[in-house]
Amino acid sequence: MKQDTNKSQQLTVGMDLSDRTCHLCVLDAGGEVVEETRLTLTEAALRRRFEPIPACRVALEVGTHSPWVSRLLESCGHEVVVANARKVQLIAKSKRKNDRTDAELLARIARLDPKLLAPIRHRGPQAQADLAVIRSRDALVRARTMLVNHARGSVKSVGARLPKRSAASFHKLDPELLPEALRPALAAVLETTGQLTARIRQLDRDIQKFATERYPVTAVLQQVVGVGPLTSVAFVLILEDPQRFPKSRTVGAFLGLAPSQRESGKEQPELRISKEGDILLRRLLVSAAQYILGPFGPDTDLRRWGLKLAARGGKNAKKRAVVAVARRLAVLLHRLWVTGEAYEPLRQAGDQAA
Repeated sequence: MKQDTNKSQQLTVGMDLSDRTCHLCVLDAGGEVVEETRLTLTEAALRRRFEPIPACRVALEVGTHSPWVSRLLESCGHEVVVANARKVQLIAKSKRKNDRTDAELLARIARLDPKLLAPIRHRGPQAQADLAVIRSRDALVRARTMLVNHARGSVKSVGARLPKRSAASFHKLDPELLPEALRPALAAVLETTGQLTARIRQLDRDIQKFATERYPVTAVLQQVVGVGPLTSVAFVLILEDPQRFPKSRTVGAFLGLAPSQRESGKEQPELRISKEGDILLRRLLVSAAQYILGPFGPDTDLRRWGLKLAARGGKNAKKRAVVAVARRLAVLLHRLWVTGEAYEPLRQAGDQAA
């Protein structure tokens, strides 16, 4: 990378990030490989390598280390392109996938047209830290669910059953209700579920606090019944910038709630939803949609629309209605975020009556 200033400005660098090292491939303006090297994946090593050289384009794949690496390289004055490897078949389905070839392929595609890499944009450090709290809560909830299911399954295997209790109150179960032979094994499970519940409640309070202090726009989203602090904060943190989406209807596809497409001529087969995007936010939106369509959901335009879909019959009508409501809910939340309007639950019904 020891080039003169004019040539360095025309360099394109491909980086393949491993857990402890990264492989670099450097192309000149003519597309010739001028250097291939391996670096230790540390802040000091990257700064020594990239700070002395003039600005160039650097392409790397999205991954565990890509957030901090991309921020570091941008602070050094370079243009960073973070590639979504799932959208680039040359990388994802390559038969000769290794660090050297991946780095060269990234550099060559970035040199021609960075948009071919389906570039993504990492969120800021504060948003990343707050989102880690939400993901940690989700991990604790899933761990608690696994322990509860384990306890119930173990009791069933000896011909008994445990009374119905929510996961949040499962630890309050009287140990005397456990089969005597299983008490030594399941007592620890009850105790651990109680500890997990306490930690989950603490994280809920933390989420509520930083939602109010750092993300006041979540109050606008919580006007929709079924959308609480957890869902609204996750929505704001994962989308981060509402202006990324010129049309609100594209948010559903971004979160993987829109059907996949495989059109060919006149053939337009009905496919399942793509399930791309963030899994956690998609799960939260589906949970909100289930509440909206459930017995305790209030009367709203969204509920009426979803119930009409569910009433059309068919084996999976209710499941499709839930997904459709979740998709429309994502569009509604984005629209409220952009406009800041007051939510009118029965706006369409009022217009029709008028």
